Amino acid sequence: MGGRDIVLIGASAGGVHAISELVALFPRDFPAAVFIVLHLSPYGNSAMPQILSRSGPLPAVHPKDGDPILPGRIYVAPPDHHLLIEPDRIRLSRGPTENGHRPAVDVLFRTAAQVYRRRVVGVVLTGNLDDGTAGLATIKKEGGVAMVQDPAEADYPSMPQNAMAVIDVDHVLPIAELVPMLVKVVNEPLADPDPPPRKEQTLMNIKKELERGEDREGKGEPAGLSCPACGGTLFERKEGEVIHFRCRTGHAYSPESLLAEQFESLEATLWAAVRALEENAALARRMERTMNMRGRAGATASGNRYAQRANEAERHAALLRQVLLQEQSKQA
Repeated sequence: MGGRDIVLIGASAGGVHAISELVALFPRDFPAAVFIVLHLSPYGNSAMPQILSRSGPLPAVHPKDGDPILPGRIYVAPPDHHLLIEPDRIRLSRGPTENGHRPAVDVLFRTAAQVYRRRVVGVVLTGNLDDGTAGLATIKKEGGVAMVQDPAEADYPSMPQNAMAVIDVDHVLPIAELVPMLVKVVNEPLADPDPPPRKEQTLMNIKKELERGEDREGKGEPAGLSCPACGGTLFERKEGEVIHFRCRTGHAYSPESLLAEQFESLEATLWAAVRALEENAALARRMERTMNMRGRAGATASGNRYAQRANEAERHAALLRQVLLQEQSKQA
């Protein structure tokens, strides 16, 4: 009888400390493979494997595309690459971002659940917004186990809270109790484990499907919204209580992440409007001075018109700047 031998961990803000604390508690004979996605800057290198290898007894690495899955190892998603799981191997991809991130927690959770089903355990730790919620729902749907860090303990409780809001998670625990529960769950034999992937599943290339934006069946209904990343039409799909959006390119969003990306895009547009208005005012002031220096009657009238245009542009720019600064203070 097999057991649950695929453990997935997702985190964002505050995740380095939380994950380090978690892996420090793993026993040396932990029988499952551990996969970790932490939201990282796409630029530069990540020292997470070295940090985690020093923190606990299990070796941690950035896997290479096509590496086999081995028990007792920690596989950390490298910067700017999605971490995917296919039958018996690991895949890396620079496919479209999900929830504004690459790597994204949802990609790891979803692809692992599609392949290993009941053998998967998903854990959502500290972080902002809701990456991981849709993926954890897929794990539950396929018969796996869903866990979250107790939000009261998390440095940033949004990710576990959002998961709990829409998913009937199996365990809500502080870090110190998560590992003992993981050890218990992975050592419990499954009386009716999932069979090996069917031949057509083995031949299915999840990486290619992700990169083509086709790793979910159906596009859903047009949402009447634009993708913040590429401007394409977003399609809405609901699975139980979980709602997600995806464009034809493959960018995908959960609701909280879409709201955040929309605000960021709107803010950039409004700052561009401030810049355009202030440039317009500067040009009008320059023309006002030029007309006034000529001293002719017609030139004076033109100068007054330019002054009026400059005043209006400056007023509108000041109002927009005030709105933006007030909104930023709310977000802080």
